[in-house]
Amino acid sequence: MWQRANPCTLCPRKCKVYRSKGQIGFCGIACLPAVSSVGPHFGEESVLVGTGGSGTIFFAGCNLGCIFCQNFDISHYRHGRQVTIEQVAQSMLDLQSYGCHNINFVTPTHVIHAIVAGIELARKQGLSIPTVYNTGGYDSVETLKLLDGYMDIYMPDMKYSDSEVAKELSSAPDYPQVNFAAVKEMHRQVGDLQTEKGLATRGLLVRHLVLPENLAGSFKIIDFLAGQISPKTVINVMDQYRPCYKASLYPKINRRPTLQEIESVRQYAIDKGLNVLI
Repeated sequence: MWQRANPCTLCPRKCKVYRSKGQIGFCGIACLPAVSSVGPHFGEESVLVGTGGSGTIFFAGCNLGCIFCQNFDISHYRHGRQVTIEQVAQSMLDLQSYGCHNINFVTPTHVIHAIVAGIELARKQGLSIPTVYNTGGYDSVETLKLLDGYMDIYMPDMKYSDSEVAKELSSAPDYPQVNFAAVKEMHRQVGDLQTEKGLATRGLLVRHLVLPENLAGSFKIIDFLAGQISPKTVINVMDQYRPCYKASLYPKINRRPTLQEIESVRQYAIDKGLNVLI
């Protein structure tokens, strides 16, 4: 995995910078990860939160350039502190000792080489709770294949089904095809979401943020999940969009989606048979 970071081909951008030499690509992070926060999180999906919370590790930097990012201080401005592999592993063990139900790696794509090393170390020291790959969904299939056995739960965004929208809003014109292929690989590894006593233990959980004017191409994404992944796919149709960061510069997304826009997507997913989180 470390070899894929030097020159870096970890994500679909394939910047090919030598991160071990301090070179920085699109994500803005060199070889060691930067972490903005670690702790139990109670705002995630209920199947992750339970009573003890989801043990989140928020990584700074991102391989997407979303102009409406709600965490732009972390993703774009890269607020955080550089950490070692040993510190990443210790954070996992600490979260487990706090009673968290899982280890939730938030925005992991660009630092997955370090995360895998941390998981290996933490498991040797007693880490036993599920791991969650909480990603923007712009992931390389080649890298994902190397994660087989390291991630128990994949929680990707499926942001867009239209290349022009993906280019304009996230600087990723190939996002739809990359994302669809990545979700297929994730499902191949872990299958449909499984739960025990209301808590996720393994499987795929898709997040989809509804944008104004159906800019996300929501219905095509739902068709893909129902037809090419599994009719049992668990999806969170998210209504949290609000104009953030540079969204005010783009009139089409300078408003929240209407209730009708949100409900039409949620109902379409239900009609297609998907398991829609409430």
